[in-house]
Parts: sequence; structure tokens; C-alpha cells
Amino acid sequence: MPLLDESVRNEVKREFADLSGAVKLLVFTQEFECDYCAETRSLAEELSELSDRIEVEVHDLLDSKAVAEKYGIDKIPAIVVLGEGDRDYGIRFFGVPAGYEFSSLLEAIKMAASGDSGLSPEAREALKELKNHVHIQVFVTLTCPYCPMAVQLAHRCAVESELVRADMVEASEFPHLAYRYGVYAVPKVVMNERGSFEGALPEKAFVDHLLAAGS
Repeated sequence: MPLLDESVRNEVKREFADLSGAVKLLVFTQEFECDYCAETRSLAEELSELSDRIEVEVHDLLDSKAVAEKYGIDKIPAIVVLGEGDRDYGIRFFGVPAGYEFSSLLEAIKMAASGDSGLSPEAREALKELKNHVHIQVFVTLTCPYCPMAVQLAHRCAVESELVRADMVEASEFPHLAYRYGVYAVPKVVMNERGSFEGALPEKAFVDHLLAAGS
């Protein structure tokens, strides 16, 4: 049974009608040991049916260790969103991007297709000052209406700077990580294991935190 109903499929088709470049979704799974792996793969495959610009490549985490290591995939389900020519912008989803996070997946696909972060000129200039790699983890729940704002802003920063990788992490699917990082409210953003904050911050405040994490 399809995950997307007809009205959603039609709306997504309209959103994908003007994709300017090819996108590849790398889906990492291991369905016998992962509750949401099948759902994540099905979602990616259904999206690929709605645009000839979207390709899905499915990998078993254990059988494709080299590929998983290349993209830093250490848990499942996971989706890596690649742009034209398999360009890696650092966009990651850990956990099924359903609920409110479905919009984050659509935005990530459109960003990867265009290669344009959509950030303000001020934010673009600020990120040019980044000197060190920053790993952003945005902890979310699928029922949180504010979480996509944080996820999409993190992904925009990753598209803008090669020094940034940004992960959406669905907290309930990875409770050990939620416990480790003290996730009691969402969105919770963790940068480079040391800096964190809660809430969906405005662009400038978010970028300021990112620059501090990369200093």
C-alpha cells in the first residue's frame, strides 16, 4: 500500500516539476533489524516515481560497508541526498522523514537539485569565514511543527559550505542518542558534540552558533 495518497502525490509532482538537476537518494537499510527501514525505502522509491530527475539507490548497511563509511552512515534507516554528478552536499536523514519532516526531505531534494542553499547574502558571506568542519545533528520528532525550520536551515548551511554536514535525527528512533545528548525538547541542535541549543533559531543566530562551533 502506497505511503503517499493521490493528493499528496499530485502536490509533490508540482513541486518537482521544475527540478533543475538530477538527485540521487542513497537509502541505507537492513530490514530484518530495523522497524522503519521498509517505510523509509518505500517513501524514497515513491518520490522517485514522481520525477525522472530522482534516482534511488538502496544499500544494506552491512553488505555495503565501504559505501556507508564513505558517507558516514553508522545507523539506519538513513538517507543521503546527492546532487548532480553524485555531489555530496552533506545532507543526511536518520530515521524516517515522515510527518512534519516530509517537507524537509522535499526541500532537501530541491536544494540538491539546484545546488543553491537559499541562504541570505549575509549568511553566505558569514559562512565563508568558517575554518573547520562542523557536524550538525538536529534532533526532531515527527509531530513537531517547529523542527523542520531547524532541519532545513541546517541543510541550507551544508549546501552552502563544504565544511558543514547536517543530519536530521529522529529522536524516538534513536533513544540512545537522545539520552546521550540530553534531548528533552525538540528541535535540539548539537554542533560538533560540544555546542547545543533548543528551538528553531533565526538564520543569523543559527549561523553564529555554527561559526562558534567551527572556531
